[in-house]
Amino acid sequence: MSLSTLARKSLFCAPALALLLMPAPQALAQGGRAAAAAAQTTPATPATPPQAAAAGRGRGGIAGPGPAIGGEVNETPVVTHHSITLNGKTISYSATVGQMPLKDASGETEAHIFYMAYTLDGAGDTAKRPLTFCFNGGPGSASMWVHLGGMGPRSPKLQDNGGMLQPPYQIKDNQDTWLDQTDLVFIDPVGTGYSRAKTIEVARRMNGVQGDIQSVGEFMRMYILRNERELSPLFIAGESYGTFRAAGIAGYLIDRGIAFNGIVLIGTTLNLETIWSRSDDLVFELELPTYAADAWYHKKVPADLQKKDLKTFLKEVEAFALGEYNTALAKGDELPAAERKTIIEKLVRYTGLDARYLDETNLRWDVSHFARQLLRDKHLTIGRYDGRLTSESALNTGETAESDPSSTLITPPFTAALTSYLRNELGYKTDMYYYPSGGVQPWDYGVQNGFGDTTTQLRNALTKNPYMKVLIAAGYYDLATPYFAVKYTFNHMGLHPEMQKRIDWAYYEAGHMLYIDAKSHAKMKHDFGEFLSGALPK
Repeated sequence: MSLSTLARKSLFCAPALALLLMPAPQALAQGGRAAAAAAQTTPATPATPPQAAAAGRGRGGIAGPGPAIGGEVNETPVVTHHSITLNGKTISYSATVGQMPLKDASGETEAHIFYMAYTLDGAGDTAKRPLTFCFNGGPGSASMWVHLGGMGPRSPKLQDNGGMLQPPYQIKDNQDTWLDQTDLVFIDPVGTGYSRAKTIEVARRMNGVQGDIQSVGEFMRMYILRNERELSPLFIAGESYGTFRAAGIAGYLIDRGIAFNGIVLIGTTLNLETIWSRSDDLVFELELPTYAADAWYHKKVPADLQKKDLKTFLKEVEAFALGEYNTALAKGDELPAAERKTIIEKLVRYTGLDARYLDETNLRWDVSHFARQLLRDKHLTIGRYDGRLTSESALNTGETAESDPSSTLITPPFTAALTSYLRNELGYKTDMYYYPSGGVQPWDYGVQNGFGDTTTQLRNALTKNPYMKVLIAAGYYDLATPYFAVKYTFNHMGLHPEMQKRIDWAYYEAGHMLYIDAKSHAKMKHDFGEFLSGALPK
């Protein structure tokens, strides 16, 4: 199997985790996160590229009737009341769990979208109370990750770096919840969580870029209408493929009279070519700074570089990536031997990889190979969603990672926490299986011989809504959606200078699901608060 093929197979997944798609049961990303360790799914990254996903299964097909098709659904929401103490102040809130019916033109229900909403009690005028819609990615990931890990009022206990604690697992109040600043609605797109289509045909239509944008956008419209939130400040917070979706929805709903004050993009990818394409050398250049960040974290770079702070070090690597490295890769087989040697020596310094290995990869390697190679001398594999996390490798002979510790270490505590929380605290009881990820495969990206891209829709929203702001939250150790690829995308969107002023950037010494790191989680809440304040009417 070629390196290019392996790269395509491993790219998009999602904790929150990352974003992406893989043929079931190996669902990818938010990032959709893994439904079971055996499936080796990753939480929120972008899914595998359309070429790999479509192989052997017709584009838009469904991975079995279980996750795709639902029967009779009780549409009556379950409402419970709770309180939480944040910074010494106790706030009361209501939690609503329900199934929103999506209807076709004739009024027949064709799908249900499961949601969990939190509203502050006694907030007063809803025209002044922000409302934020939140979701993960996959495609095929439920909102469990951003819900319990990020913005919701309850969270599983984890180690400070996001690693798993010894079971049995526990749930705690989330001191970094956004609920004191905004009401929250967590959405599980059709085929994820408890959300189901009525028929295979409807599932096929909704399991694709356009159908997904339309169905989630229709849910938002219905929620706003049914809860009389038309005059509330509106926000979207998406992770991994959820950022791709968020950009598309902003452009879709602005043409239907719904404008957002702000969009938060966590672990971002809007142009899938920047993380998937191996037909040119751009992806290798955009991934390099993240490889360097992970090498720096694990002390695999020389002492003079290790002494530098991370941001200073990465500025040096970024310049090399788009400068000397770019030039060398562009020369291909005509690269002179002396120049090749110089480039390899610098790659060794920046990545911690062996010179012979780099030479044999022809100066080009992918995430799965790097995750396995970086700490091979210690028999360890690093995480794709979070390069800080590691797992022991029983066999030290594989070329690529056998599993992703940044997925496998968080899936059990998140899954256990959500199942218990829904039934025992929120009072929602069902025998349906909750699909954290992997419920929809393959995905219809709506392109032939190309890559999905929602930059146009986001630019459309920014153009038609001169008040909408964007916050981009990026983790330095995220190999699923590298921060430098996001920066490249926004630098090539052709945005008006005034639009650029409405885009804020926040960087974190964490991975794709940056909120599982205790310090980054607190920073994300602070950064969102600053962003929210700047996006609200004065």
